[in-house]
Amino acid sequence: MNFELDATHLEVRQKAREFARSIEHLAIEADGMSEVHPGLLNALRESELSRLMVPEPYGGHGAKLDPLAICLVREVLMGTCCQADSLFAMQGIGSFALTAAGSERQKQEWLPLIATSECLPAFALTEPESGSDLKSIGSELVADGDRLRLNGQKSFISNAGAAAYYIVFTRDGEGFSMVLVPADTAGVSVKPTPEIIAPHVMGEVDFDDVILSSDARVGPAGSGLDLVLATLGVFRVSVAGAAVGLAQAALEEAVRHTRTRVQFGKPLNRLGAVSQMLADSWVEVEMARLITYRAAYLAREDSAASIHYSSMAKLGASEMASRVVDRCVQVMGRFGLISNSKIERLYRQARPMRIYEGASEVLRQSIARKLSEEVN
Repeated sequence: MNFELDATHLEVRQKAREFARSIEHLAIEADGMSEVHPGLLNALRESELSRLMVPEPYGGHGAKLDPLAICLVREVLMGTCCQADSLFAMQGIGSFALTAAGSERQKQEWLPLIATSECLPAFALTEPESGSDLKSIGSELVADGDRLRLNGQKSFISNAGAAAYYIVFTRDGEGFSMVLVPADTAGVSVKPTPEIIAPHVMGEVDFDDVILSSDARVGPAGSGLDLVLATLGVFRVSVAGAAVGLAQAALEEAVRHTRTRVQFGKPLNRLGAVSQMLADSWVEVEMARLITYRAAYLAREDSAASIHYSSMAKLGASEMASRVVDRCVQVMGRFGLISNSKIERLYRQARPMRIYEGASEVLRQSIARKLSEEVN
C-alpha cells in the first residue's frame, strides 16, 4: 500500500497552497460576507483550479473528475478562507449533473464557463419543508404543450443570487428529474436566507410558473434521484477534506499560541492537560485524513459503489473537526474567544459541516444499513 501522494496530486496541492496564500489577506472580509467577494472570485479565475471540476473536452483537467484532487484543494482552502472553499466546491457540485448526464448542447453552453469560473452554478435540492428526506419535495415539473412548466420553492441554496443557472431537483410525474434553469428565466426570484452563524453565499429561490423548453431536463425523465446520489458520491467526500483542513488550521493556531504563552512558569504546551488535548487532536486529524484520502481514492474508481466510504469519511471528519476546534479554543483561553480571530471563525465554520451534505444522524443510519448488508 502506498500512502504517499503522486506527483500529479502534489502539484495540485501546491497550486492550491499558492492560491490560498494569495487570498489570505481577503479571508476575514470574505468570510463575513453573504455575497461573493469580487476579489476572491477574480483570484479563483486566475488560479484555474475550477478546471478540476470539468472534463478535458470542455476546458477542464483530465478525462474525468478526480475526487482526491478536489479533496486536496478543499483541505487547503478551508483552512484559509471558507468562502474560497465554498466557491471552489460549488463549481463542481453545481455542474456535476451536466457532466454526468447533460446533453451535448448543455455541456457546450455551460461547462467551459464553469472551468474558467466565468459563471457560478447552484444545485437546488433543499426546500422549506424538505431537508434530508429528498423524496418529500414539493417542487413539480409538468408538461405544458411542447414546453415544461416548473413550480416550487428551494431553501438555503448555495450561490443563490450569484448563480448563472440552477440545477433543480423536482417531481416529474411519478418520479424525480433534474432540470436546468438559467437564473434570468422569467418566474425565478431570489430572496435572502436568514443569516447563519458562519456567513455564506446563499438564498431562497422561488420558481413561479417558470416556462422551460422541452430539452431542459438534465438526463432522462425520472433520473433525478440517481443524479443526486452520483453528485454526492463524488463530492460528499470532499466535505471531509474541507473538515480535515479546518481542523488542521485550528490545531496550528493552538500550537502557535500554546508554545509562546507562558503560565505557571512554562509554555502552555508543556502543561499536561494542554499537551494531552493537542496530542489527541493531532491523532484525530491524521486518522480523519487517512480515511478521507482512502474514500476519495475509491470514489475515483466507482463513486456510487463506494458512497458508504464517502459517508464514513464525511461523518468522521466533520465530527472530528468540531471536537478539535473546540479543544483549540479551550487551550487558547480568552484569546480563542476574540471575534473574527482565525480560531473563532473556524469554530463557527465547523458547526455547519455536521449538517450539510448529509447530517451526521442520517449518515449513521445509512452506514449502519450498509454494515448489516456486509456482514454474513
